[in-house]
Amino acid sequence: MMKLYNKSELAFTLIAIAVYCVLQSMANPMNQITGIDYSMSAVFCVSQAVLLLCFIMKNHLSQDYGLCRSSIPSKCFLYYLPLAVLITRNFWNGVAFNFTLTETICYVIYMISVGFIEEVLFRGFLFKAIVKDSVRMASVISSVTFGLGHFLNLINGSGMGMAENLFQITGAIAIGFLFVILYYRGGSLLPCIITHSLINITDAFSDNSGLTVGKSIVFQLILLFVTVAYAFILTRTLPEKRQDA
Repeated sequence: MMKLYNKSELAFTLIAIAVYCVLQSMANPMNQITGIDYSMSAVFCVSQAVLLLCFIMKNHLSQDYGLCRSSIPSKCFLYYLPLAVLITRNFWNGVAFNFTLTETICYVIYMISVGFIEEVLFRGFLFKAIVKDSVRMASVISSVTFGLGHFLNLINGSGMGMAENLFQITGAIAIGFLFVILYYRGGSLLPCIITHSLINITDAFSDNSGLTVGKSIVFQLILLFVTVAYAFILTRTLPEKRQDA
């Protein structure tokens, strides 16, 4: 793995992303075989998350990929309060228990791993592999590929509909841009990992009964407003680039 990484960080990243997508596609039909939703998804994601973490720690790359605290005080990030608003998104239509206890545990473990893997791959490896050439290009590619990657949910047996998937993609692209700013200007990927994981986890407890397309659009517009406004404030108040980049 290190030989490929040293030869080409971008090739290493693209292969890691491809492996992640393949494993996600394989997991859904295997979940049905086990009879426990998200069971194999959790197994595959935990395995890849552990491998990525071991690779980063073994090669002393934790600082390079933001697995550390930010050197910038939290007050400069408005104490991350806008992120807390984004995390509550799945509760705006109410709270419900959608899975059994076993399925919920599998889902939580799965989503913690997803938050770590996707942030390390898209905001960490992919962004850093491209940022040497252009910060703007790295920001766009990292965010857009992250969002478009959610198209996979239409074909991997997740059961997600087209409208729901489009809402997910637009939200993911917007949040992707925000996370790039948090990581690049703050030097830490931890707020992104934590927020990403919690947004995904809370989906297990969202109440979608009576959720119309119109209401979904309103919720999405509020989400986009908070995300864009927060990103705008950070670009105006934080240093243009972190010192160790």
